[in-house]
Amino acid sequence: MLLSVAGIEFSYNSHPVLKNISFEVNNGLILGILGVNGAGKSTLLKCLNKVLSPHQGVVWVNGENILKMKGNEIAKRMAYMPQKSGEESLSVFDAILLGRKPNIRFNATKKDFTLVENLLRSMKLEPFALRPVCSLSGGEMQKVIIARALAQEPKVLLLDEPTSNLDIKNQFEVMGMIRNVVKTQNLSAVVSIHDLNLAFRFADLFLMLKNHCVYRLIHKNDITPEMIKDVYGIKVSLAEIEGHKVVVPLYS
Repeated sequence: MLLSVAGIEFSYNSHPVLKNISFEVNNGLILGILGVNGAGKSTLLKCLNKVLSPHQGVVWVNGENILKMKGNEIAKRMAYMPQKSGEESLSVFDAILLGRKPNIRFNATKKDFTLVENLLRSMKLEPFALRPVCSLSGGEMQKVIIARALAQEPKVLLLDEPTSNLDIKNQFEVMGMIRNVVKTQNLSAVVSIHDLNLAFRFADLFLMLKNHCVYRLIHKNDITPEMIKDVYGIKVSLAEIEGHKVVVPLYS
């Protein structure tokens, strides 16, 4: 088991946000975190790599306790993709190279530059290499953020709403890219996502949060309309179109 999480708890001041969160994700799988706004999805991602320090709990990657490591060591094992990036003023090349920072002792080496060049090529970002990140479209910018995360050569990807503010074409392109990387590089990914139809299309497992706790840890094929209603408070139907499960809200 690549990623194993046990008993994570976190509060803002005295307000509980996460209570006894436990789950596991194996290599080559994407775990989608589901829940209403304020359920603690983003907070959980930040607790997994110690952007926020959980009050209790343990996070293991390949048997190593992440929460006992310093930030630089964590970044060699886990890559975190926030909802917004702070590198908009950098060139695309430099923004991706920044992902090598945990692995650079003094100056970037030929290996570091080659890795960035390979990522630019594989993600079709070569034409934008010298352009500032802020000049890109939303979809192109998300690709840069993903490439920067992959430059860390992590074992685990933590992605906070990677398709927010993207049109439907870019949503599918970005999520398809994430799935391809997870499968081909045998990584684990934990993705906070609001769009249930995207979640069904690309995730393998769901961690459903309700009342600050784990409501279900379940394979996507086993989820039911009743579970979705319990978590989101809305009645839905689950249909299948061309082999893909689709969530249809019912207002009556």
